[in-house]
Amino acid sequence: MQHDDQLTETEIINRILAGEKVLYELIVRRFNFCLYKVGRSYRFNHEDTQDLMQDTYVDAFKGLSQFEQRSNFKTWIIRIMLNNCYRKKKKYSYKNEQPQESINENLRPMFNNSDNDANKPIHSHELGFVIEKSVERLPENYRIVFSLREINGLNVSETAEILNISEGNVKVRLNRAKSTLRKELEKAYSASDLYEFNLIYCDAMVDRVMKKIIGHRTNYAL
Repeated sequence: MQHDDQLTETEIINRILAGEKVLYELIVRRFNFCLYKVGRSYRFNHEDTQDLMQDTYVDAFKGLSQFEQRSNFKTWIIRIMLNNCYRKKKKYSYKNEQPQESINENLRPMFNNSDNDANKPIHSHELGFVIEKSVERLPENYRIVFSLREINGLNVSETAEILNISEGNVKVRLNRAKSTLRKELEKAYSASDLYEFNLIYCDAMVDRVMKKIIGHRTNYAL
C-alpha cells in the first residue's frame, strides 16, 4: 500500500470525495507554506494571512468535486487564495498598497538554493525581517509575481494562468522585481527564509481547518 506522503493530489482528492475526509489534512500540510507566502506577499499580517488560509482551505474543500484536472491542484488552490486576498483587500481598502502592476520572471531563479525544506528555520529573525521588508516595498503586481515564481516555484505558464496575464508579462514583471531586489538579495539568502511558516503554525492551521470541515481535530498524521 502506498505511503500517504507519496500520494498525489489527484489520489488524495479522489479518496476524500469517496468519503475519507481526514485525508484533507495532507492537503493542508502540503500547501500551508505556499499559501502563507501568498498572503504575506499581499502585505497581510500573520494573523490575517492565517484567516485567509483557513477560508481558502474551506473554499477548496467545498469545491473539490468541481476541481478539473486540466490544471494542477497547486495552481487551483493558489488562485482561490489570491481571490480571497483580493476581496479582503478591496473590502478594507488598504491605503498603503501600490497600484496593481505586473510581475515577471527570469529563466533562472534569483535564489540559487536547492534546499526546498519548508520547515527550515530562519537563521536570523533580523535577516528575515530585512528580506520581507525589501519584498514588501515592491509594487503589488511585481510582488505577487515574484512570490508565485521565486518563492512558490510556479512556472511561467502557471503564473500567467493564475493571474490571467500573458507569459510575456510574467517575464517582464519578474525581471523588474529582480532588478529592484538584486543588490540586496541575490545569492545572499534562500527563498525559504522569506515569510517562514513554521511547523508550530502548520499544526495549528491543520487543527483549525479540520475542525471546520469535519467538526473535530483528527489525529491523522503523515
